Amino acid sequence: MADRLNPEALRYAQAVAETKSFSAAARAYGVTQPALSNGIAKLEERLGDKLFHRSPRGVTRTAFGARILPLIERALEALDAVAAEAGRLTEPGEQKIRMGLSPLIGSSLVARVFSMVQDLPVARDLVLREANMQELRADLRDGRLDIILIPAVAAMPRFEHRVVDVEPIVVVSPDPAQAAPLELGEAGDERFILVPDTCGLTTFTTQLFQAHEMPLRTYPGEAASYQVLADWTKLGLGSAMIPRSKLTSPDVPHRPLLNGGREVQISFEAVWSAASPLAADLLHLADGLAAARP
Repeated sequence: MADRLNPEALRYAQAVAETKSFSAAARAYGVTQPALSNGIAKLEERLGDKLFHRSPRGVTRTAFGARILPLIERALEALDAVAAEAGRLTEPGEQKIRMGLSPLIGSSLVARVFSMVQDLPVARDLVLREANMQELRADLRDGRLDIILIPAVAAMPRFEHRVVDVEPIVVVSPDPAQAAPLELGEAGDERFILVPDTCGLTTFTTQLFQAHEMPLRTYPGEAASYQVLADWTKLGLGSAMIPRSKLTSPDVPHRPLLNGGREVQISFEAVWSAASPLAADLLHLADGLAAARP
């Protein structure tokens, strides 16, 4: 234990603890799985015991890991707080809000954000970055982003949340003649093409069907983009469920998705830290977006 702990290895361990997957953690950090596994193995060697059990059913914490991983999380939070505050103090003229966006966020919400930033008590520049959910959540925790706009599909304890937008869900159909609204109860007969579970859409779809105790029939492959979803539905591979703003064209055949005659909607939330030096402005911005929600 004389050697210092490697902060990068600590971050790898934290990512595995959150994702319960070595491969998902590696993707989140943009490294190869062998590199991540090697970093964690060296960390475990330094600590003197294993942090994780790996089995065909997934990754779980060992008893040792259950005690150590919360300490790792607190240590990383402290390191990130030091870096974030140092950056604020050494760049006093920097008046910007760093905002992360899920690819599901529509352009109309982004336009409202730009408008409301101009109304903040202190004028600030808005710097946007689009990324997948895992990366956005990690960057918010690590202080690389000030606020994120994401689908409200996953809990982030200890952070502030505000629902800032809702949007109707539509079903892109392989049959161009089908234009009538589709009731959720009938959607169980459809076969849905999904995208990789990075932007939050697949999580939303899965949770929607689970909440109504309905089976979700899926196409065995995955589409990489909303354009591919539309193309594959034309090929008859299945249907696709997306927010209305993500239709690649108004001419794409689609059907409103209803539940008991009411539109099924996806909610989007702003998430930020109450400990942020910009917390007052971020709260002002989130409240303004929530108040202007259609």
